[in-house]
Order: sequence, then C-alpha cells, then structure tokens
Amino acid sequence: MLSRKVMEEIEQAQINELTEHIIYTKLAQKEKNRKNRKILQSIAADEARHAAFWQKLTKKKASPNRWKIFLYFMISRIFGLVFGLKLMERGEDLAQTTYARIGRSYPAAISIKKDEQEHEKKIIGMIEEQHLEYVGSIVLGLNDALVELTGALAGFTLALQDSQLIALVGLITGIAASLSMAASEYLSMKEEQTTKQGETKSPLIASFYTGVAYIFTVTFLILPFLLLSSAVIALVCSLVIAVMIIFLFTFYTSVTNDLPFRRRFLRMAAISLGVALLSFGIGFLVKMLFGIDA
Repeated sequence: MLSRKVMEEIEQAQINELTEHIIYTKLAQKEKNRKNRKILQSIAADEARHAAFWQKLTKKKASPNRWKIFLYFMISRIFGLVFGLKLMERGEDLAQTTYARIGRSYPAAISIKKDEQEHEKKIIGMIEEQHLEYVGSIVLGLNDALVELTGALAGFTLALQDSQLIALVGLITGIAASLSMAASEYLSMKEEQTTKQGETKSPLIASFYTGVAYIFTVTFLILPFLLLSSAVIALVCSLVIAVMIIFLFTFYTSVTNDLPFRRRFLRMAAISLGVALLSFGIGFLVKMLFGIDA
C-alpha cells in the first residue's frame, strides 16, 4: 500500500507525462524536418504510455498543465527545439526520483525511468538546427564583441567623457570589428575545408553568424550612451547589459550542450569586466598624458 505522499507524487507524475505528451505532439505537428518530426512523435507516444501507466494506479483522469504546454511550446518555437526540450527534460529529475522510490512495489516504474533518461539522448542526436551547427561562430562573435567593446567603451568613457561622441566612436569601432571578425571567420572556415576532409559547414554562413552576433552585442552595449547624457552612468549600464548578455547566452549554451553554467559564466564575466577595468585605467593614463579635459 502506497503512502498518501507517494500517491500525490504519482498523480503529479501523471499530469506531467500527459502535459509533455501534448507538448511533443504539438511540436511534432509544427516540425517541418521529417527526421525531427518522427522522433518527436516517438517520444510523444512514450509519454502517453507513461501517463496511461500512472492512470492505472491513480484511477483518475488527469488534466494537463496548460501553462506549461504554452510555455515550453513557445520556448521551443522561439529558441529552438534543443533548448526548449532540454530545459523541459531538466524538470524531470524529481519525477525520476519518484519512479525510483516506488519501483520496489511497481517494477514498471523503473522502465519508465529508463525511458525518461533516454529522451534527452534521443533529443541530442535528432535535432538538426542550423544555428547549433554554427554555435562556435556565434560564440566567437559574442565573446570578441563583449571583451573588445566593453574595454573600448571603458577607455573612451574616461578619455572622452561625452556620451554621444563615445557612442559614435564605439559604433564605428564595433562595425569595423564585426566586418573584420566575419571576414576572419570566413577565411578560417575556407582553410578548414581545404585541410579537413568531410567538412560540411558553409564558410559564408559561419561568417554571417559571427558578424550578426558581433553587431547584436555592439548595438546593446552602445545603446546606453545614446540614451543617457552621463558617460559614467552609461558605462555602468553598458557593463550591466554585458553581464546580462553573458548570463543569457551562457545559460542557453549550457542547456543545449550539457555544460556547467556557473563556472563558464563567472569566467566570461570576469574576463569582460577585467578588460573593461584595465581599459578604464588606460583611458585615465591617456587623459593625463595628453591633457584631455572634459
């Protein structure tokens, strides 16, 4: 006889399985890639089978979590299947603990647990999303923009102390650097194609992702200097935005690539802010040496 607490957990597991069955089904209906669609349909069928198993124990008809369906469906559509589904699968750790706890009384629960563990492996192998193939190029553009431009803006702030002028110089610097980075990525990928057999990535697409990631970062970092009259306050806001971009992108790549988040986030933030602090000091020295007055 199962305790009331375990029975409540089983009822919640039933709701979760039914909810995820609907999510996978809806995503499969919208998926154009045939391979992805078949895998989504397969997992949806597994989730339906799991929900039916729990219903035999609860003897109740569950209602799905409509908010969760909307949330993860939209996340998966906007940010990609890999991110949305892996984010959802992360929430199944509690359900797997429940399966293990009642496995002694109901051995089939162990089978369900194994199915859940296989879901993420299937997802990793099935998804064919172009932006994930070029994530290295995106990282290159973001990292370089964050490190180079935060440093440049910090130096410009103390040396020039004029928000509009800093924004103009920063924009010119950012656009030039983005074109340079895109060209470098193109040449690098072309070189890889000549030295590595079977390389299928497009140098043109790789350079596009690098350039767009760079310009995206430049735009957000310069925005405070266009909106605020105080250069120092604008710099602080720009650094806060830089940390936010680092946080969001590190979280995204940590989920999609199963990488540790905290260490990667702290390392990248420390590098960007450290370069900004160093550049601020260089700006101070330039101001002193050349006698530039605000």
